[in-house]
Amino acid sequence: MVRVVGDDIETEIMSTQDALKLADGMELDLVEISPHADPPVCKIIDYQKFLYQQKKKQKEIKAKATRVIVKEIRFGPNTDDHDYKFKLRHAIKFLEEGAKVRAYVFFKGRSILFKEQGELLLLRFASDLEEYGKVDQLPKLEGKRMFISFSPKKKKKI
Repeated sequence: MVRVVGDDIETEIMSTQDALKLADGMELDLVEISPHADPPVCKIIDYQKFLYQQKKKQKEIKAKATRVIVKEIRFGPNTDDHDYKFKLRHAIKFLEEGAKVRAYVFFKGRSILFKEQGELLLLRFASDLEEYGKVDQLPKLEGKRMFISFSPKKKKKI
């Protein structure tokens, strides 16, 4: 015995064979919806159409999902003022486009001795980007790189 539901059918309890005959007569499929219910629930639908609609919904959900883009900006511990301003303009552009920015100072060879200088550079970068984005992660040293991350600020709707 199964409970049969459908768009054009009143909910009723009948044997599995009768339900299959009813679905065949309507040229539709009998699909088990809830096997653990008492009695199990079956639905009379066009299964191919059902699969197509599910696929379509998944595609819409995927299209609406936002993708996070992370742009990286590399500095040296002794980055010149002009280079700094050039990279700052790029970072501002990236944040305005809605991308996350990950800036890092790369220490080569003995330049690891200038950790404080690299940290000061990243903190200056953070203060200059304060109105365009917020700091996700403060400067952190990992191996030969010191990182800082930024997220774009939410735009206020008028």
